Amino acid sequence: MAKRLFDITVSLLGLIVASPILIPVIIAIWLQDFHSPFYVAPRVGKDGKLFRMVKLRSMVVNADKVGIDSTSARDPRITPVGHFIRRYKLDELSQLWNVLKGDMSLVGPRPQVQRDVALYTEVEKGLLRVKPGITDIASIIFADEGDILKDSEDPDLDYNRLIRPWKSRLGLLYIDYRSFLLDLRLIFLTALAIVSREKALTGVQRILDELGADEQLKRIARRQEKLEPYPPPGATEIVQSR
Repeated sequence: MAKRLFDITVSLLGLIVASPILIPVIIAIWLQDFHSPFYVAPRVGKDGKLFRMVKLRSMVVNADKVGIDSTSARDPRITPVGHFIRRYKLDELSQLWNVLKGDMSLVGPRPQVQRDVALYTEVEKGLLRVKPGITDIASIIFADEGDILKDSEDPDLDYNRLIRPWKSRLGLLYIDYRSFLLDLRLIFLTALAIVSREKALTGVQRILDELGADEQLKRIARRQEKLEPYPPPGATEIVQSR
């Protein structure tokens, strides 16, 4: 109950405070092609229930019908305004509306499309025990997901081999130890990452130490080494295809 009250209060205030930024961006998106500045698409929420997530549109119209699910920094579907939006994570601000409605929470594992959830192992399905969030531990660590996939010939496959295994493990770790204080710390670190990614990652390392994360997960979270293919939690083999 306290978490829901916090979500409502912060999301409402957030939408009001962010409006001087959101309104010009919304106008800029509309002016570039005279189509809706919003991208509304189904995502899988708590207990596997679908909801319609709202984002500021950073890609061409109907991009989800002409390409893959994973997006690299060099994806040709991203518009000029979209590059700016993605760089500063402005497309996430509109999801405060989903938090206000109760579809999402401020902090929680990021919501996924149905095709990705269909690939979940039995262990990964534990991610659906809570409402998805705007940010979480993995969102800070893999904020550069587009750059990781920018030279990939198959971004969807590489996402499932390089990023998903760790995002899922981090999401499950958060769920096991979630608390109001942890949520506050992750919100602070998410904002800090805009100014200093290095300091934000240091803060995440401190959290992982406190939660007793295994050394391999902490090593990956430092983001100081190349990501290698790894099985998702609950699996023994590396993903070979979608």
